[in-house]
Amino acid sequence: MSEKAAESQSFESTDDNRVVGPLTHARHVAFDGEIELERGSKLDGVRCAFETWGELNDDASNAVLVCHALSGDSHAARHGEDDDPGWWDDLIGPGKPIDTDHFFVICPNVLGGCRGTTGPGDLNPQTGKPYGADFPRITIGDMVTVQKRLIDHLGIKRLRAIIGGSLGGHQAMSWVSRFPDATELCVVIASSARLTSQALGFDVIGRNAIQTDPHFYDGQYYDQPERPDTGLAIARMLGHITYLSTEVMEKKFESDRHDPREVATSFEQRFSIGSYLAYQGQKFTTRFDANSYVTITMAMDLFDLGTSRLQLMETFGEAQCEFVVVSFSSDWLFTPHQSRDIVNALTALDKSVTYAEITSPRGHDSFLINEDIAKYAPLIQSRLGDVDRIPPSISKVESLIINEIPENASVLDLGCGDGHLLAALKQRGHQKLVGVEVAQSSILNAGRRGLNIIDYDLNEGLPAFIDNQFDVVVLSATLQAVANIEKLFDEMLRVGKRVIVSFPNFAYKKLREDYVVRGRSPKAPGEFGYEWFNTPNRRFPSIADVHDLCQRKQLRLVDEYYFDASTGEVIAADDDPNLNADTAILVMTRE
Repeated sequence: MSEKAAESQSFESTDDNRVVGPLTHARHVAFDGEIELERGSKLDGVRCAFETWGELNDDASNAVLVCHALSGDSHAARHGEDDDPGWWDDLIGPGKPIDTDHFFVICPNVLGGCRGTTGPGDLNPQTGKPYGADFPRITIGDMVTVQKRLIDHLGIKRLRAIIGGSLGGHQAMSWVSRFPDATELCVVIASSARLTSQALGFDVIGRNAIQTDPHFYDGQYYDQPERPDTGLAIARMLGHITYLSTEVMEKKFESDRHDPREVATSFEQRFSIGSYLAYQGQKFTTRFDANSYVTITMAMDLFDLGTSRLQLMETFGEAQCEFVVVSFSSDWLFTPHQSRDIVNALTALDKSVTYAEITSPRGHDSFLINEDIAKYAPLIQSRLGDVDRIPPSISKVESLIINEIPENASVLDLGCGDGHLLAALKQRGHQKLVGVEVAQSSILNAGRRGLNIIDYDLNEGLPAFIDNQFDVVVLSATLQAVANIEKLFDEMLRVGKRVIVSFPNFAYKKLREDYVVRGRSPKAPGEFGYEWFNTPNRRFPSIADVHDLCQRKQLRLVDEYYFDASTGEVIAADDDPNLNADTAILVMTRE
């Protein structure tokens, strides 16, 4: 690799997909009259900058609102091959997951920003000078108020979707809490119902760096020879660290940590990461305003939809849309736990929601990185209507399970795999269907079927669900992979009125022969087909074992089926199924 190429790779970041100069495709609309702000102030003559892709259809039903993050702007995607790159190019465009051949996409710059929408750098009509520090304190709700004015101006009654990551996710959630019928779909990516105290602390330090810069001039620096670029650069350097994970930083800088790149800067460059942060910080000052950074981060810090499940249920209770929520495993700024809090409230409300925690080493920045966009984009694409229409292939076990589920019953499928059983139930006409799965590839495949799937570890129980929320809970071929089986049984019978469990019988005669005759760990086709050292099976229950557990838990067996899957032979209950059957299905309720 050449020295120039190495330097380019060393400085590479998601900030590279930001336009420094004028946004040539930005349009503007000015609103008449005053806009009342949530904290009591007013703004007169507000202007909103926005960009659009695609065409609005005749009934204005194909509009998708995209909300940007802190350092973003209206330029979410290219408008053509000769255009500057957009910050979500891999998600938005012709033939892409948000397909602009079918959807009319709108991305506005937020209120308080510095890329065309009214912000601190604009003239105050009362004084004829830039607002500066006199710009009123705004909230995420105020940003949404301006966006609502824009959507009304465009003649759109209801959006097809509202999609946002990070601060954009805050906006999306504010939309559906303030205007419950505004959209058919709300997509929240790498976001939270409020900032953690740690995240808020980083913002406080960043604002202090700006406001103590000698060139800040109490925010009235626009007519001064110098601006608070040092403070803004430090704020961005600090913020940039929070977007990365430990793993990414080690990979990016560890090999040459004592070999900094030369950058024209006054910042320390003793280490390679110092050169990188100096470069990113200084580059940020060429396209962003310090007062806007203070204004927007303060709005983020004030954002609070609630901390408890009850508060979040009150926030989303009136929402009339489907939800997709996405988090990233290495994101410590907006953690997966925070996303699960949102999902838990939505599931308790019986809202249609799919949740995926994407495994990624890239931290908070993951939602903007191509490799990770490819992982979560299918969930958005399917919810926008591009659903996998392939008929589900049903096994004999699943056919028997379906026969045990009453017509129109609500069903929770634990360990649902790629959702083929739920897809068959959906095809049969069931309306309330939810799957729980932890394998990422299975979640995405189930999502492509248009199913509601929640990424959740069954070893943690089922805290996302409330008592008696489902008519039937299904646990199919998953029992043996769960660590705390007794707790899971209690949870299934708490959230469901009837429970159907299918599992492989580890007392099956062919498996016994492996131990007794060959002296080897049991192995056979199907769920038994693993080596002792790589099996996902954490438990090895027999039919007799599960019967004992049911008796101990005082459960009533409504139905039971046993058969040898290798031959298709049904084994009668009085024909020693514990020896002769390799698969069991038990249907149970509380006594």
